Amino acid sequence: MPPRRNEKYRLPVPLPEGTILDDMEGKQWVLGKMIGSGGFGLIYLAFPTNKPDKDARHVIKVEYQENGPLFSELKFYQRAAKKDYIKNWIELKQLDYLGIPMFYGSGITEFKGRSYRFMVMERLGIDLQKISDQNGTFKKSTVLQLGIRMLDVLEYIHENEYVHGDIKAANLLLGYRNPDRVYLADYGLCYRYCPNGNHKQYQENPRKGHNGTIEFTSVDAHKGVALSRRSDLETLGYCLLRWLCGRLPWERSLRDPVAVQTAKTNLLDELPESVLKWAPSGSSCCEIAQYLVCAHNLAYDEKPNYQMLKKILNPGGTPLGPLEFSTKGDSVNVDTPNNQKVVSQKAATKQVNQMQNRLIEKNIRGERSAESCSTGRKVQTEEPLTRLLNSETAQESTKRRHKYCESQILNERNSSPQKPSSIQFPNSLYKPYQDFISPYILDNSRSSSWYTYTSPTGMEVRDSTLSEETVTDVYYYGFIVLFLLILVGLTLYFL
Repeated sequence: MPPRRNEKYRLPVPLPEGTILDDMEGKQWVLGKMIGSGGFGLIYLAFPTNKPDKDARHVIKVEYQENGPLFSELKFYQRAAKKDYIKNWIELKQLDYLGIPMFYGSGITEFKGRSYRFMVMERLGIDLQKISDQNGTFKKSTVLQLGIRMLDVLEYIHENEYVHGDIKAANLLLGYRNPDRVYLADYGLCYRYCPNGNHKQYQENPRKGHNGTIEFTSVDAHKGVALSRRSDLETLGYCLLRWLCGRLPWERSLRDPVAVQTAKTNLLDELPESVLKWAPSGSSCCEIAQYLVCAHNLAYDEKPNYQMLKKILNPGGTPLGPLEFSTKGDSVNVDTPNNQKVVSQKAATKQVNQMQNRLIEKNIRGERSAESCSTGRKVQTEEPLTRLLNSETAQESTKRRHKYCESQILNERNSSPQKPSSIQFPNSLYKPYQDFISPYILDNSRSSSWYTYTSPTGMEVRDSTLSEETVTDVYYYGFIVLFLLILVGLTLYFL
């Protein structure tokens, strides 16, 4: 587990402005003014001695040498985030950029009998927490784009055997020179989950429980389990929900870590409704609900499908534009064209089917190990995805069923009733010809001769009709009665 933030780590005594620091490669850096402080370190503006610049493009993070977070961050950069590594990854994945701050050097210095460790980094701009404090929520398009950009970063660091462990708005910063770009910073709690290709084993340790930032930390971290890739994805999902909705269900219980853990567990167990109902007026959490379903269904040591997760957040494949934070999130989707919504819902439904097919293939191949199954996190595929289809992603199909049922009930009272058409999903987990009828349309608990329809406005329409079999019986027995009456009449006539 990453080191717990406790009292043994202390902020260092500030270094004087103008101090010259020598890094491990012999480069010299001039310490500028202090611009902030982190959990256990100080942050200064800096510039090379051979290139003085009033508008500094670098910062230096300083901590006491015995402190752990800066050492962990330094090891991450030395092992996994060198400039050439990032450049090659960007070319391989055809990205316009990767949101990891650039590392320039590190070293040790002495001041007043104490040893300081320092690290030279790219200078960044404002963090998203400050923007959130000013604007409240973010636009939905901005939230989804932030999710995609962070998935790019997480895929890279996960491929290099690390997890971040502390994703939150305060650790997401806009670029200083390019404010339309976002970077994931602060790797002081990063953790090497798969050293030398050997994934850590799932093991709960209550003594290490509730580590990290409690609002966003994963359920595994609450249990004291070493962080894995699914932990980062789960934490990112909570951040997306917070940025879009402005709050999380457990925010009033932050002083009670157990209560927060319980609330998160309930949210995940009740997906997707637990997320969909959290959507603000005029917006939708459909994409975030799908994202969390996928993240929650991952086994402890399973590699995520990052491309599928990015498609969930961008079902239409819209090119990513500049980040926008000027408009508050509560105005999202108010002016969205109807035809654009339909396209998005079709794409989202397609993604749900792809998730189902992937889970079927994994069950057939038996890829999940016994250790993974011991986590207690079972793949709850059919029920959450069915509920998701019936709530948000199948709205277009629901509209068609609404129209069909209205015409059947209101315009064809005298004709024999027909079963509402069902939506078929080939190669899915569902049985052939299984109906996906929304509970808003038809109450299946009633007999086939009683239809109940509830319109979107809440008006309930009921129609009692006779089934085809009943009509046949009426004709049959009516004919017999008529024949007997004729016989009786003839008998009385001849007598």
